[in-house]
Amino acid sequence: MSMLTPQGLKGKQYRVTGNSYPRLGRPPKKSRKVVAALAGLLALALIGLGGVQLYDIFAGRNKNSSAQACATPSGKPLAAPAPGETPAATGAPAAQGDPHAIPQPASVTVNIYNATTKAGLAGRTAEEFKKRGFTIGKVGNAPAELDKKVPGTAQVIAGPTGAGAGTLVGSQIAGAAVTADARADATVDFVIGDSYNALLDETQAAAALALATKPTAAPTTAGSC
Repeated sequence: MSMLTPQGLKGKQYRVTGNSYPRLGRPPKKSRKVVAALAGLLALALIGLGGVQLYDIFAGRNKNSSAQACATPSGKPLAAPAPGETPAATGAPAAQGDPHAIPQPASVTVNIYNATTKAGLAGRTAEEFKKRGFTIGKVGNAPAELDKKVPGTAQVIAGPTGAGAGTLVGSQIAGAAVTADARADATVDFVIGDSYNALLDETQAAAALALATKPTAAPTTAGSC
């Protein structure tokens, strides 16, 4: 027999005899409460830390997305597009000294040339242009360098001072090829090609002109950009 004081017996002494041992009691309730409180505080801390990390992840992702949207491929922020003049609409007066401005049809002299084997096509096309207010210049067969060499609907030719007039004439026919030469005046040649059937109607021609003169919009982004 011996005297033992096992842990949990609250300082009491017990005599151990034979093969029987005293049963240990449960830890004090106060200790259990302290452990539970500590566990609760640890859980709250872990939840708070996780929330902060998730916020940082999503906030960083949104910030990076905005930075990419607000930057050019070179990484520099987009500058605000500089205000510019848009081409004049059909029938509007041409800007003084601007060869690219769209003039009034009456101020455009059109030479009509037939590069096909269909007789009388230049005369009939000239009448259509005249009905639309254009001034008609020369009417006849195409020069040798273009005769039977225009596979499309038409070829429109203008000089440096007639760029806007060439755009206006080219909008009257679908699929026209608009080219430039070195002529000094603002006249425009309309050379009828093999695929020509008729001019667009005036509504279609106006839509084609609006599309041809539509300015290219600079890319913009929403938000603080």
